Amino acid sequence: MLATDRGNPLSIAPMMDRTDRHFRYFMRQITRRTLLYTEMLTTGAILHGKRAKLLGFSPEEKPLALQLGGDNPAELAQCARIAEDMGYDEINLNVGCPSDRVQNGNFGACLMAEPELVAQAIESMRRAVKIPVTVKHRIGIDDRDRYEDLVKFVRIVSEAGCERFTVHARKAWLKGLSPKENRTVPPLRYEDVYRLKQDFPHLFIEINGGFKTLDRIQEQYKYVDAVMVGRAAYDTPFLFATVDQDIYGETTPLPTRRQVVEQMLGYCDRWVAHGYKLHAITRHMLQLFAGQPGTKAWKRYISEHAHLPGAGAEVLEMALARVPRV
Repeated sequence: MLATDRGNPLSIAPMMDRTDRHFRYFMRQITRRTLLYTEMLTTGAILHGKRAKLLGFSPEEKPLALQLGGDNPAELAQCARIAEDMGYDEINLNVGCPSDRVQNGNFGACLMAEPELVAQAIESMRRAVKIPVTVKHRIGIDDRDRYEDLVKFVRIVSEAGCERFTVHARKAWLKGLSPKENRTVPPLRYEDVYRLKQDFPHLFIEINGGFKTLDRIQEQYKYVDAVMVGRAAYDTPFLFATVDQDIYGETTPLPTRRQVVEQMLGYCDRWVAHGYKLHAITRHMLQLFAGQPGTKAWKRYISEHAHLPGAGAEVLEMALARVPRV
């Protein structure tokens, strides 16, 4: 499976309070090819907030997609133009988040009940930019979760020009479940996503939900075009160490965990020199040695020292010294 003009076969899901620029830079030391996403950013935040802080990224993070939250086609188009001008590679519309805050803003998963509005938003953004405009959504919401409802949503949105759909293979309950519960309680229905690809063979269909091993990821390519990995990417980031070779066909040497840490030292010092706290970066690195000897010592040292005043890259060096060479 190689990246094509239509899409990238592997991505790391947008995750609130997780996929910020520091996590993305860290992951780029492990995989160069996997598509990365921002956290979901609302149109209001981009249009009225600190745009450089919200949207800023390092060139090394590319390919990089911006995930937008909003329901106003004109505002979404304006944000898409801003993102394209800044160098983002893709715009993705969030139609999957079930949180109360998102529902109160009439975007996220509740938009699955308004496919015509989603279509208007896609059409408006596509007119505004030349980069791909995509959608991430659920298989359904509440009692609107028949396969026929999913087909209707995808058909209407695709007729507006959207060619790539990332489908979280769980429905969302807008009332009664927390966002965390909505990631685990509704059962996974992979077959609905496989069937969607069969019924819309001309569309690029990506599946999301519950993939934790490379074997399970690679199995999905029998049925769909791409796989999005969420929590497993954060809990076991070194899962991605071989994907450039195994999925993209690269021949570059595999990184080691120690090399990843060494690549992060200068990055940490640069940000600390600009007044940022080391903890903002190292919190994303705690699981680098997950499942390996020394992981507890690694996490303990970082957790106890990265937040201290003046802490810099030497904290990572000292933590690494506590990990046995194997």
